[in-house]
Amino acid sequence: MAAATISTLPFFSTKPPRGRRIRIKCAIATESRDAGGGEAAAVPPPRMSAECVVVGGGVSGLCTAQALQTKHGIRDVLVTEAKGRVGGNITTVERDGYLWEEGPNSFQPSDPVLTMAVDSGLKEDLVFGDPNAPRFVLWEGKLRPVPSKPTDLPFFDLMSFPGKLRAGFGAIGIRPAPPGHEESVEEFVRRNLGSEVFERLIEPFCSGVYAGNPAKLSMKAAFGKVWKLEQNGGSIIGGTIKAIQESKKNPKPPRDPRLPKPKGQTVASFRKGLAMLPNAISSRLGSKVKLSWKLTSIKKSDGQGYILVYETPEGLTSVQTNSVVMTIPSYIASNILRPLSNDAADALSKFYYPPVAAVTVSYAKEAIRKECLINGELEGFGQLHPRSQGVETLGTLYSSSLFPNRAPPGRVLLLNYIGGAVNAGIISKSENELVAAVDRDLRKMLINPSAEDPLVLGVRVWPQAIPQFLVGHLDHLESAKAALFKAGFEGLFLGGNYVAGVALGRCVEGAYESASVVSKYLAKYAYK
Repeated sequence: MAAATISTLPFFSTKPPRGRRIRIKCAIATESRDAGGGEAAAVPPPRMSAECVVVGGGVSGLCTAQALQTKHGIRDVLVTEAKGRVGGNITTVERDGYLWEEGPNSFQPSDPVLTMAVDSGLKEDLVFGDPNAPRFVLWEGKLRPVPSKPTDLPFFDLMSFPGKLRAGFGAIGIRPAPPGHEESVEEFVRRNLGSEVFERLIEPFCSGVYAGNPAKLSMKAAFGKVWKLEQNGGSIIGGTIKAIQESKKNPKPPRDPRLPKPKGQTVASFRKGLAMLPNAISSRLGSKVKLSWKLTSIKKSDGQGYILVYETPEGLTSVQTNSVVMTIPSYIASNILRPLSNDAADALSKFYYPPVAAVTVSYAKEAIRKECLINGELEGFGQLHPRSQGVETLGTLYSSSLFPNRAPPGRVLLLNYIGGAVNAGIISKSENELVAAVDRDLRKMLINPSAEDPLVLGVRVWPQAIPQFLVGHLDHLESAKAALFKAGFEGLFLGGNYVAGVALGRCVEGAYESASVVSKYLAKYAYK
């Protein structure tokens, strides 16, 4: 599941040489979590081929397919999905005047995501949150705003004055030197910015993005851009200054004039929810998207490339392809790839996906505590809850405040996440118990204790939700890639959120990166 971020915080293609073009086949296929490994008892002759097969019909796979077409001119792309619908963990529901998400909730509108939306015909359907909408963190029984710009830093009450000083000195480099090992997020932040920044900002941020444990998450893997600042500039501020200087020396190419210009630091979605994106891409790909196709095995063909075998509604089917992009979860990829490489399968099996539940409830507007209203309304993006504050819920999104037309008049819509790496026990709880836990937590800081019970709209439990970028993550990923290459499986690529990053925006950016890798590979073999 691509992360539902509730906070603020490859390869390249080359122009191929002239020469005789040989038609190359490659297929993009998708897979669900119940796929097993191993080869089919009998492999039928290839029924079809495609210029390129992505394994996974979530946002990563579909965006890879579209990027291959729009950016690299590879038109003959096949997308297969083991489930009966596209979109993966993107799950938008509309009912009784409500519109809500049960997976990821929004995305940061970076240019790659906006490009994907525009290319999908969704430019007029984009909706943006208010860039001035406050974010809150629960601390000592009160929801406290998070600073949204540098001028807020002296005045916000989430941190003490000594804590702010410690963070400032650390940011400019007055702090302990980096250790000689890969740091966890907790180690990096405590060393650079102090304990208050970690406990009151970063720890809840990790809950919001990864549903993870910052004592085990890798700073380098999970928040690589910040990690690189210290590496490149000697400190966080030094790295920031150096990055600004380098950007001035190497200006970016002109921005695509088709793209909208979001105001400030905000988040985005679509008029009818996130599902509009995968549905639009699927519609454009048309018959190239195959639903209810379960990948059962991959084997090398007698010539160059691979044969993928599927269980389909029409029976056993095989597809001939010269390259494969696997955007399925790592634990499924591990099962499928084990007959090809035990080392690659072992490396992929080491990634951990904790359970997370998305609990969507609605209260009457009058149920919101008066001290939580701004100009008589519930305004803001949402709130995060540090584990030290005695609540079980990871965080709450103010869905009806963030985007228009998400709830009927007089009602507020709240999306709550519960579970994660430090609370995996939610997998054994009933829906009623999860709702009760969320409602109990909300009445401690947002909802009047005497308010009527909420209207429960949806409870979706994801048993294996968000891949954790733990210490050693990048090493395991590189080991898997190297093992496939060493075993002779060039042209078989790994993608998806455990490779690119868990946020929806990173999945889209990773799709463009995967498409470039595939294009470069096909060019290499098409012009010999």
